[in-house]
Amino acid sequence: MEGVKNDEVIPFRNDSAFHDLSLVLAACNDPQLVQSFLASLFTAREVRDIAARWELVHRLALGETQRQIAQELGMSLCKITRGSKELKKTDSPFKKMLILRQSLNPPR
Repeated sequence: MEGVKNDEVIPFRNDSAFHDLSLVLAACNDPQLVQSFLASLFTAREVRDIAARWELVHRLALGETQRQIAQELGMSLCKITRGSKELKKTDSPFKKMLILRQSLNPPR
């Protein structure tokens, strides 16, 4: 993974498996299968945490304040600040995923 130290993302340096998982998820055309798979792979708490992190990124992109997001999602400002920093990066993967999200669910 370019620009990311393996130990920041993958504590056991199993980047081959992480890469493989990324490829499989990217190739899957069935959102229900991906949702079921992720629910099986992660604990209920991990699913909630991942979903909350995705929601915080979306809310930041909408211009909500970090304090408002922290209060409403019950998250630390540290996690939200990290998301904010990631959104501000040049060529941000967060921005790219939000653009993809927008293309899948255009506003009504």
